[in-house]
Amino acid sequence: MKSFLISFLFPICWFLFLVFPVDTKASNGKAEDKYKALTYQRIPSFPALAFDSTLIGPFFKKYAKLKYLRPEVLELYRKHEYNYLWYDNNGRNEFADLLFDKINNLDQEGLQIKVPYQEKIRSLFLEADSNENPELEVELLMSSLYFFYADRVFKGIERTKSEELGWYLPRKKQSYVNRLDSLLLDPSLINKPDKDLLGQYYLLKSALEDYRNIEKKGGWSPIVLPPKMKSLKPGDTAAVILQIRNRLFTSGDLKNDSKKNEYDKELLAGVLKYKQRNAFTPDPELQSKHIKDMNVPVQERIKTLMVNMERCRWLSPSLTKNEQYIVVNIPSFTLTYFKNGKPALISKVVVGKSLNKTVVFTGQMSQIIFSPYWNVPPSILRKEILPAISKNRNYLAKNDMEWVGNRVRQRPGELNALGKVKFVFPNSHTIFMHDTPAKSLFDREQRAFSHGCIRLEKPRELAIKVLEDDKNWPVEKIDEAMNREVEKTYNLKTKIPVYIGYFTSWVDREGEVHFYDDIYGHDERLLETLLTD
Repeated sequence: MKSFLISFLFPICWFLFLVFPVDTKASNGKAEDKYKALTYQRIPSFPALAFDSTLIGPFFKKYAKLKYLRPEVLELYRKHEYNYLWYDNNGRNEFADLLFDKINNLDQEGLQIKVPYQEKIRSLFLEADSNENPELEVELLMSSLYFFYADRVFKGIERTKSEELGWYLPRKKQSYVNRLDSLLLDPSLINKPDKDLLGQYYLLKSALEDYRNIEKKGGWSPIVLPPKMKSLKPGDTAAVILQIRNRLFTSGDLKNDSKKNEYDKELLAGVLKYKQRNAFTPDPELQSKHIKDMNVPVQERIKTLMVNMERCRWLSPSLTKNEQYIVVNIPSFTLTYFKNGKPALISKVVVGKSLNKTVVFTGQMSQIIFSPYWNVPPSILRKEILPAISKNRNYLAKNDMEWVGNRVRQRPGELNALGKVKFVFPNSHTIFMHDTPAKSLFDREQRAFSHGCIRLEKPRELAIKVLEDDKNWPVEKIDEAMNREVEKTYNLKTKIPVYIGYFTSWVDREGEVHFYDDIYGHDERLLETLLTD
């Protein structure tokens, strides 16, 4: 997980010493009349011009779709003693114009949402004389639009909705009241990367722009593989190669389109790059599954980028500030162990199958268990072990299992389903990471086979990396503990954060955008929420 954070200007000190008065309640009916009378009143004196706080209530009655933003608007104006914020001596200030432009171009932020009262706002904002003197209606609209923009671009959908979509990683918490001070002081900050968004957000945003440019140019045409043609290999010649070459050139995997119908070295380089970006085994053979993937329309890739930009909004960059942490990305079937801000180990993983989805959440790795017992979960005991015992009385002995009370466990050893080492980060989902005797599964491109836990291709290497600064655990001792067939638990001196995430597109350190299959269907549900929210 990468974060390129840009320093954000702190609020200027005089803002911090303002006295916060208490909001005054409007009397029945009178405030509404007064509000109507003052809505378009021109007030020539400025700056330090205050307005009647009782007029905020009637404003939100008129603009009921923005009412949910009222608490933040009230907090803002209490802080600033109910003074106008969107006007200066020259009229409406620069940031108001920049924000209005941002609101009208939310698609650049990967959002396709309707702005409440957009046409009304446009008409008020673009009136010839509306930028000269403070107008209360425009003032409160701009503050509401600011919080609307911050909520959608910086925060994303509500926590309850993201949890309904199976996302249990911690959501960031921040106030956007103080941030407005900085933006009013330096409006250009609105066009710079924000410190509260992952650097990955801006990388995906750049990729979104690239793919939309491809879309504007017509995208790419479907490749039609001849019915009798099962695959293509270097040296082959065929008319369909012209289509493949053009497709890879359009997506940037080929630097140029030579128009040759031969599968030459130049095309091979483009094929390998495409496969690497799209989670395929990087071999030279082109099969029908690769062509099928190439035929995914650019519009679908754009949607994928949009939903992953949304996921970036939910995460705080502070998550990546730990000296060490582990990230598992479910769709890419990959674990990355970061140490001092750099990848110290990358390992393939096996995750839960669709009926036993691996949960998106975070935990703190606190233990390593060498030569572990496997305590068979009740559901597996009921659905798999007991039926197997009924068919074969020797099933337990054959699989080195034993009864312990009313439960079954598998002894440490070569047959153990957890392999030779287990990494524990306590959680309510009963998910952990472990070795596995089924090594052949790591050769597959799609690796969703477990009951929810995470199987590691490189468990020994992870144990060595985690314990490399612990003098009590040299490599020889780790190997001995993994092969003694006697369970041994070690409590880590420093807990390591583990983040299990779900990203179906990601931009790497070289700027290449990767796409992964939506194995659990999370993208589709999130996209539906984004388009209807």
